[in-house]
Amino acid sequence: MSQEKKYETERYDAGQVREAAERRQSRKRQLTPAERRRRKWLGRIRRFILWVIFVGVSSVLLAGVGWLLANDLCAFNKEPLTATVTVTKDDDLGTVADKLKESGLIEYKWFFKLFGKVSHAEGKIGIGSYELNTEMDYNALINGMRNRNAALNAETVRISFREGLTVRQVIALMAEYGVNTEEALLDAAANYDFSYAFLDPALKGDVRRLEGYLFPDTYEFYVNGTPAIALDKLLGTFDAKIDEELGEQIENSGYTLREIVTIASLIEKETDGKDQGRIASVIYNRLNNVGETYHLLQIDASQIYGLGDRYNGKLTQTELEIDTPYNTHLHEGLPPTPIANPGLTAIKAAVSPEQTNYFFYALGADGRHHFFRTYAEHLSFVNNAQYGG
Repeated sequence: MSQEKKYETERYDAGQVREAAERRQSRKRQLTPAERRRRKWLGRIRRFILWVIFVGVSSVLLAGVGWLLANDLCAFNKEPLTATVTVTKDDDLGTVADKLKESGLIEYKWFFKLFGKVSHAEGKIGIGSYELNTEMDYNALINGMRNRNAALNAETVRISFREGLTVRQVIALMAEYGVNTEEALLDAAANYDFSYAFLDPALKGDVRRLEGYLFPDTYEFYVNGTPAIALDKLLGTFDAKIDEELGEQIENSGYTLREIVTIASLIEKETDGKDQGRIASVIYNRLNNVGETYHLLQIDASQIYGLGDRYNGKLTQTELEIDTPYNTHLHEGLPPTPIANPGLTAIKAAVSPEQTNYFFYALGADGRHHFFRTYAEHLSFVNNAQYGG
């Protein structure tokens, strides 16, 4: 393109731009003052309508969220639910909120934590296991986890309980380690309302109601903790060990759980675990057959339990003749309660004993039990050097 034509084109373009600007300016100049006021008023109306719509939508959303939070805070419209929440020394308000959420007791963890901080919940919640429900609002949940005897910085102790200890021996060991006083633990054992169907309500007020159900294992307790919570740990472990499979075997055995645990406690006290199935067979043979024992179990350990403080460490013939409910030399069948707390192996032996024809056994000098079908065989062994009793 020549320089002259290029100049003409640029001049034309510039002229077009000026004409467009003049037309716009002309239109502006054509608006009357009344029209301009009207246009300004319409603009304000549009902005007001948009503001009203925004405020309305926001209010509806906030009202909905507020109602949901209020429902959770005040425990409105919740499905009935009861759950056990365990608080440990490693927990803080955040992890407690997590546990409440996982248990279905609250919906909004962040809101519970906010409420907890405002209400100083960390100074109120203590270590322990708590039964809570969806009828409790936030404040009730926090108060339901109060435990002045087990603050979040509580000292703990680990205790191992061997198989075959009695309730009183378990409690004495717990008291020795400072879990609580022996008196307080005995009172809880006798009177606390533990929620387990296997405990005999007729024995309420008697520590023997827990006999057989304090499962031997290693546990961690809080020093000066709540006695019922400490004992509940052992009871809860027993309940867990009797799982669906074992429970079905017990049901099919023809014996009740209490009878099986009683038999297991006799087995536990009569052997060190090497021949529990065979000891079990002798017990069942005596229970189910007249034989030469006439349904008498004749187990010394049961009478020792019945004698209590009267037993001085060596069972005499005179003591064997004392009539107690646990004297299986005088009374047929099983003793009225378990005589110790058996382990799982003894319980399984009680459910599935060996099948033998033995009615008697005696401890040999070799440290093993020897088994016999007749009293004559048994007596012959007892009267020679092989007997270790």
